[in-house]
Amino acid sequence: MRAAGLPREARLRRAGDFAALRNVSGRLGGRCFLVRYRRNGLDHARLGLAISKRVSKLAVERNRIKRLLRESFRRARLRLPPVDLMVMARELAVDTAGTELLADIDALWDKLISREASALKPDDANGTIVR
Repeated sequence: MRAAGLPREARLRRAGDFAALRNVSGRLGGRCFLVRYRRNGLDHARLGLAISKRVSKLAVERNRIKRLLRESFRRARLRLPPVDLMVMARELAVDTAGTELLADIDALWDKLISREASALKPDDANGTIVR
């Protein structure tokens, strides 16, 4: 049986990776979360969490949000394009039920997948055949 943990290569760990996402990246926003993303040149997605004390002073509440985000990422990881992701929570996330938080972040994953898929489609509708 495989471990349910998040592999080391699927996490952002270096400060430089987080800084790159803060400076130059795409953005997606939901009710409870803000996601910044950029292509990473690897063959898989990586997750970084930035849940600040501004969201909640209580560590138990911040940890609950992080646990739910990691769980959602584990389930969607193989469907996601090869991007680095940094997820930030809004203050509203603290008082929101876990099922609603999961639905919100899952909707953002789906939006990211469709946005990246449309970015990879060819823009030229004429093709290469001369008429």
